[in-house]
Amino acid sequence: MLIRLRTFVEVYRQRSISGAARALDLTQPAISQHVASLEGAIGRQLFERHAQGVTPTAAADELAKDIGDRLDLAEAALATARARSAAMAGAVRIIGHADFLSEMIAPLLVPLLETGMRVRLETANHDGVMHSLVEGHCDLGLSASPINDRRLRSELVHCERVIAVAAPAVAARIAAAGDLVTALASEPVLAYNIEQSLIDEWLETNRLHREPVSPALVAPDLRGLRALLGVGFGWTVLPIYLCAAELARGDLVEIPAPIGPGTNSYFLVWLPAALRQPRIAHARQTLIRQLRHDLPLDAVPA
Repeated sequence: MLIRLRTFVEVYRQRSISGAARALDLTQPAISQHVASLEGAIGRQLFERHAQGVTPTAAADELAKDIGDRLDLAEAALATARARSAAMAGAVRIIGHADFLSEMIAPLLVPLLETGMRVRLETANHDGVMHSLVEGHCDLGLSASPINDRRLRSELVHCERVIAVAAPAVAARIAAAGDLVTALASEPVLAYNIEQSLIDEWLETNRLHREPVSPALVAPDLRGLRALLGVGFGWTVLPIYLCAAELARGDLVEIPAPIGPGTNSYFLVWLPAALRQPRIAHARQTLIRQLRHDLPLDAVPA
């Protein structure tokens, strides 16, 4: 019965027989047989088949609600238990934003590497992280944006203060101006993405309203923005972990915030089926433990 329930949960999440087959490493006929067997056991149809996939029936919605995440939690616990007595052979593929992986995640990998586990880091933006996890190209992901894909699970693992920064000369010009919004608009802005999400969040936190402006530079690695600031060009918003050393040396200066710094939240993301692999379950638990130690108490999951 357990394998039939696992199959049901995966088909329900994927809305696809073929997608569930890929996730569970089973054939499509095997998936269909498991679903049919479960339908026979409960006496109700669970899915309506169509060309684009499957649509859950009301009975499927009820069953999925009853199961919740219990099956995932049980399998994760079993995989973790196996990991305690099994060699951590094989590689774990972790994908995320380049700067966060390099500056924050890489130093935390020592406990995994010392067990003999091999780690492969890959870089991508938020959409790339989600796609790679869903398609099974990577095992664990890290993103600075919340997850809204029902096929994935995520956990808040790190919060970081973000501040507006510039080179001393640029920061001095901004500070000398009478109006902060006007002063910021007069200097080139550097952004992680064209939407300038990190910058807009800082502005919103400080109740600053500006006219739309095109960034002078867009780079999907915040270290590139930091390098350009270092030669005296423009301003941007960076997480503290990327500019603390530069602030201490005086290479960069914080642009005073009228209200205070913003906060950037980072999420560990995974496909539930991946946790059946002991090494992935172990890597996930290790990263959660390593990253969560500095979360605010009210942000730590119960």
